[in-house]
Amino acid sequence: MRRLRYQVAASLDGYIAGPNGEFDWIPHDPDIDFAALWAQFDTLVMGRKTYEATKGMGGGKGVQSIVYSTTLDPGTHKKVTVVATDPVAHVRTLKAMPGKDIWLFGGGDLFRSLAELGLVDTVEVALMPVLLGGGIPLRPAPAPRVTMTLTSHRVYPTTGTVMLEYSLGSSTR
Repeated sequence: MRRLRYQVAASLDGYIAGPNGEFDWIPHDPDIDFAALWAQFDTLVMGRKTYEATKGMGGGKGVQSIVYSTTLDPGTHKKVTVVATDPVAHVRTLKAMPGKDIWLFGGGDLFRSLAELGLVDTVEVALMPVLLGGGIPLRPAPAPRVTMTLTSHRVYPTTGTVMLEYSLGSSTR
C-alpha cells in the first residue's frame, strides 16, 4: 500500500505560511536534492487554498496533482485533477492503488482531517529558522492529540533547516 506523507516546511513557531498565505520566508537550501525528493512521489494532493497559493510553482515531472475543492471549476484548471467529492474516500482509493508515495502538500486543514482518520503515514517537517508570529498553522485547532515516533532527522547547516521525519501513532481523544 502507498504511503501518504505530509511533507511541509514550518516556522519554529509552527506556521506553514504567513498571515496572507505567503511562503517567501522559506530559504532555498542548495544541499537539498529536490529532484530526488520529487522522484519519491507520483501523486500530489492538496486543498484549494494551497493550490491557489502555489499554482505558479509547478511540480515534479510525471506527478499527478489532485486538488480537493467544491468551488474550483475543473474546466479552468486543466493541469490538475479537481476532486469535489470527499477527500477521505478519495485518499483511501489512492493509497490502495499501485504507485509511488503520495505527497500531502501543505494544507493544515486537509492534514488535520486525514490524520484524525489514520490516513497519514508520516509527518516530514522541514523546520525553518524563522519565527513568523502568526499565519496558517501546521495543524489547525481543534484537533486531537497524535503521538509520533521520530524515524529520521537531518540538519542542513547552510540555512539552518532541520528536517524531521515522524511516523504517526494513534489519536488520543
